Amino acid sequence: MPADKASQPDDPGAPVGRRVVLGLLAAGAAGVLGGASIQRGLAAVLGPIGNHDPTGLIGLLPVGNTFRFYSVTRGAPRRDESNYRLDITGLVDTPRSHTLPELRALPQTTLVRDFQCVTGWRVPEVHWRGVRLADLLDGAGVKNTATAVRFTSFDGTYTESLTLDQARRDDVIVALEMIDGPVSHDHGGPVRLYVAPMYGYKSCKWLSGIELTSDVVPGYWERRGYSIDGWVGASNGRDDDPTS
Repeated sequence: MPADKASQPDDPGAPVGRRVVLGLLAAGAAGVLGGASIQRGLAAVLGPIGNHDPTGLIGLLPVGNTFRFYSVTRGAPRRDESNYRLDITGLVDTPRSHTLPELRALPQTTLVRDFQCVTGWRVPEVHWRGVRLADLLDGAGVKNTATAVRFTSFDGTYTESLTLDQARRDDVIVALEMIDGPVSHDHGGPVRLYVAPMYGYKSCKWLSGIELTSDVVPGYWERRGYSIDGWVGASNGRDDDPTS
């Protein structure tokens, strides 16, 4: 039997223990309530060393623009123009592997939508820009046997899924920019998924794979009890009828 990933401290994708994270939620709250000086102090203790976050606990702290950075892993490797690839595989006619410049050269869609976390916080009217997921799927050619799309992250841990109908919505994009520039590493860059009408856990960070599948494959959070259909719905004024 292979070793538990959590027992391998050098693995950048190894999950952090749930009790450890929950036990330090108060520290994250202190950072939110205590202002920038406390946030910087906590970040110095809990934050990344080199290219990786050794504890994942930086997830308890704000990272600017009222976003919070959450990760159950010990960080993700850095990717940039020299080594980033987005692979489109599975039930497609022509598997694709897009570089970052190739994604930037495709037609771009701009959205101004809220980002809402299932834990309750929301960032209103975030500017997003990227490639419609539907356009990428059409470019690869979706086979008739495909009914869903599975997403994987280059952190080695996070996965997500959408039905094919959900994936083809106009407000689902592969985001290259957010707020006022390129998607940063802490926000899941250089490329992340953004599913506007659903809670943030559906918007897979550090996106590296798009796989067409015959059925919905529950993602990381769904296997831990979250809803497969993570609709925010009318509460954010964006999608009163999630079946539309």
